[in-house]
Amino acid sequence: MTSENKGVKEMTGGCACGAVRYTITGDPGFSFLCHCRRCQQVTGTGHAPGFKVDNKDITITGQLKSYDVPSDSGAMASHKFCPECGSPVISATERFPEACSVYAGSLDDPSLYKPQAAIFRETAQPWDHVDPELLD
Repeated sequence: MTSENKGVKEMTGGCACGAVRYTITGDPGFSFLCHCRRCQQVTGTGHAPGFKVDNKDITITGQLKSYDVPSDSGAMASHKFCPECGSPVISATERFPEACSVYAGSLDDPSLYKPQAAIFRETAQPWDHVDPELLD
């Protein structure tokens, strides 16, 4: 996420109903607001707030269901959600097989999330306004 999040000992989160939980023990990576069309559809919003985590640094309990689809970049993306409540929890792409992206809203303390950039802005919706500090 940002340098202020580096060294955070542990982050936890999960789905809305509690059937899926996760613990992140490593430093979070790049954080973003993704405006690609797929993220809009998966989250039902104008963008998906997320951050990268190395697979070795996240432990997930409970079952996730996945929806696999080509992303806007052409790489296969897997959006993983709770099969009970439908909450999006993580996503992954074949472009970065060693990592996943955690949906920031699934954090127990979402205030830990600080986006670094807005990505795929060319497909951003005109009603979804982005903080100008996140633009190039």
